[in-house]
Order: sequence, then structure tokens, then C-alpha cells
Amino acid sequence: MKFLVTGAAGFIGFYVSKRLLAAGHQVVGIDNLNDYYDVNL
Repeated sequence: MKFLVTGAAGFIGFYVSKRLLAAGHQVVGIDNLNDYYDVNL
């Protein structure tokens, strides 16, 4: 089965993707890697 995982670069998305792949599924992961906060915070 094919799955689309949003937030794949995050903690939960990464492990969900990992488990799905281990179970033999196809995974497409997407994420937004933009900085939301000022780096100086």
C-alpha cells in the first residue's frame, strides 16, 4: 500500500515512515524545512 506522510522530517513522521517501510509499504514523505522562528531566539 502507498502512504503519504506529512511532517516526515519530524520525530513522529520519521518513525511512522520507518515502521511503514519495514512493513513493506511504499512511503512518500513531505515536510516544510523553513525556519519558523528567528535563529537568535
